[in-house]
Amino acid sequence: MTPQRVSLITLGVEDLDRAKAFYAALGWTPVEEQPGVVFYRMHGMALGFFGKGPLAEDQGRPGAALGTGAMTLAQNFPDRESVDAAYAAALKAGATALKQPQEVFWGGYSGYYADPDGHVWELAHNPFWTVNADGTLTIPDPE
Repeated sequence: MTPQRVSLITLGVEDLDRAKAFYAALGWTPVEEQPGVVFYRMHGMALGFFGKGPLAEDQGRPGAALGTGAMTLAQNFPDRESVDAAYAAALKAGATALKQPQEVFWGGYSGYYADPDGHVWELAHNPFWTVNADGTLTIPDPE
C-alpha cells in the first residue's frame, strides 16, 4: 500500500445540521451518518463533518480550540465556465466570497470561498492538468 495517500478528511463544524444543509444545497449526498458525524463518498476517499468539541475530544485534546482556514480544499474543473458556475452555486448556498474567480499567476483560473464554518475551498481550472469525466484529476508526469 502506498504511503502517499489520503483516505478520509474530517472537518470540525460548529453546527452539523447547518453543514449538512449547505453541502446538500451544493448537491452533496451523505453516504453514512452516525450521531454527531456525517460522511460523504468522494472517489476512493471520504469527507466527514464532525462537531468541533467532539472532534477535539476524539483527537485526545478535549477543550482544544480547533481553527479553520489554515488549509484549502480544492475542486478542479475542466473549464473556466464550470468554475464560475460552481462559485455562484456556493455563494447561493450560503458560502462567504473570499476571492472572485480570476486569472492567476500560474496560468490558470481560480477563486476561493469559505463554507459556513470557515473551511476554505478553491475552485480552479488548471489548463496543465486533466479533469476526467468522473471528476478525478490526472497530473501529467514530468517530461
